[in-house]
Amino acid sequence: MTEVLFYHLTESRLEEALPDLLQRSLARGWRVVVQCRSVERRDALDHVLWTFRDDSFLPHGTDAEDAAERQPILLTTRADQNGNAPDVRFMVDGATAQDLGRYTRAVYMFDASDEEQMLHARSRWTSEKAAGHALTYWQQADDRRWIKKA
Repeated sequence: MTEVLFYHLTESRLEEALPDLLQRSLARGWRVVVQCRSVERRDALDHVLWTFRDDSFLPHGTDAEDAAERQPILLTTRADQNGNAPDVRFMVDGATAQDLGRYTRAVYMFDASDEEQMLHARSRWTSEKAAGHALTYWQQADDRRWIKKA
């Protein structure tokens, strides 16, 4: 059974919240794939992961490059991309992957200001629960910390 987490962005944008969660995944020794719905979003996140802090970056690559298997974090637009043998799959902007049972953890990140993303997250909650996964829901507090709500 896969642990499926839902992260509800209420106080920050994805570009601000995602790097910290990716750092935590790498600290656990996990390999990660981040699935986006568009090439533009993938490329924007690629830039963010190189520049999100002045004193560090997150090692990563995209599915537009060779050697996906060497990437600790792989950014993709493909639902079937697992070239880096990930333990964790992040899905952003309403992306959906199949067969979440292959991962230790799957993460849906969705923006409170985007009604389409909100509807998608509700739909995925229902589907993942029916699939028997262990679900948790996290929402940002005013100080941007994550609070477990369900």
